[in-house]
Amino acid sequence: MSIIDTLWQYIYKYYISGIINDTSYNPVDTVTYAILLGLSIFGILRLLEKLKVEIDARFIVAITPYVLAGSSLRVIEDSGVFAPPLRYIFITPIIYFFIFFVTITLLVIAISLQRRGFVKDYHPFFGYAGVAWTLINMAVLLAVGTIKNPAPAAAILTLGVISTGIVYAASRMIKFTLLTDKLNISILFTHLLDASSTFVGIDWLGYYEKHVVPTFFIDTLGNYTDHPSFVMYPLKLIVFIPVLYMLDYKFDAEKEKKLINLMKLAILVLGLSPATRNTLRLLMGV
Repeated sequence: MSIIDTLWQYIYKYYISGIINDTSYNPVDTVTYAILLGLSIFGILRLLEKLKVEIDARFIVAITPYVLAGSSLRVIEDSGVFAPPLRYIFITPIIYFFIFFVTITLLVIAISLQRRGFVKDYHPFFGYAGVAWTLINMAVLLAVGTIKNPAPAAAILTLGVISTGIVYAASRMIKFTLLTDKLNISILFTHLLDASSTFVGIDWLGYYEKHVVPTFFIDTLGNYTDHPSFVMYPLKLIVFIPVLYMLDYKFDAEKEKKLINLMKLAILVLGLSPATRNTLRLLMGV
C-alpha cells in the first residue's frame, strides 16, 4: 500500500466518512475543526475590518437570523430533502462554509447599498434578509413534514429560560457582574438552551450526542444516574464562564475590542446553532 493510499484511508476514516454517513465526531476531526475555527476567527476579523464593519450589538442582532437560517437548513437536510451528493453540502462542517459564503455575500450587498445611498443603514436590510431566509426554511420544513413533538420543544425553551434566570438571579445576588452583562448572559442562554435540547433529546426521546467531549461525560455519568445528560448544564457553566471571564478581564478592552466581540459572537453561534437545530429536529420528529 502506497503512502497516498494510506493517507487517503486516514482522511476518509477520520473526516470524509463522518460527513458522508452523518455520524458522530471523533477526536481527530474534533481537534481539527477546533483549530480551523480558531484560525477562521482571525481571517474573519481581517475581512470585517476591510469591509469596515463594526462588531457591536447592532451587528450581532443583524447576523443572528443567519444562525437560525443555517440551523433550520441543517434540519431540512435531516428531513431527507436533499439527495447525495448535494446533501453533503448541508452537513457539518461543510454547511458552515456554505452559510458563511451566503452571509458574507449578503453583507457585502447590504454595505454596497448603503454606500450607494439606496439604504440609510445596512443593518436592517442585512438582518431582514436573514429573517426572510429563515422563514423560507421554516416554510420548507412545514411543507415536507409535520410538527410531532411540541411539548418537548416547549420544554427546551422553558428549561433554557429557567436555568438562565437562575444563573442571572444568583449573579445579581452575589454581584457577579460578568453574568449580569446583557451580552454575556445572552451568550450563556444560548448554551444553556443547547444543554436543554441535549437533555430533553437524550432523556425524553432517545436521541444521542454526536460530540466527543459531551459524549464522554454523559457516558461516564450514565454509570451513576438515569439522567446522565443533565451533566450538560454544569459542563456549559464550567467551560464558558471562565472563557467569558478571560475575554472581559484578561484582554485589553481598548486594543482588542474587535477581537473580543468577534470571539463572543463565535461563542454565541456555537451555542445557538446546535440549540436551534436540536429543538427543530425534536419539534419535527426527525
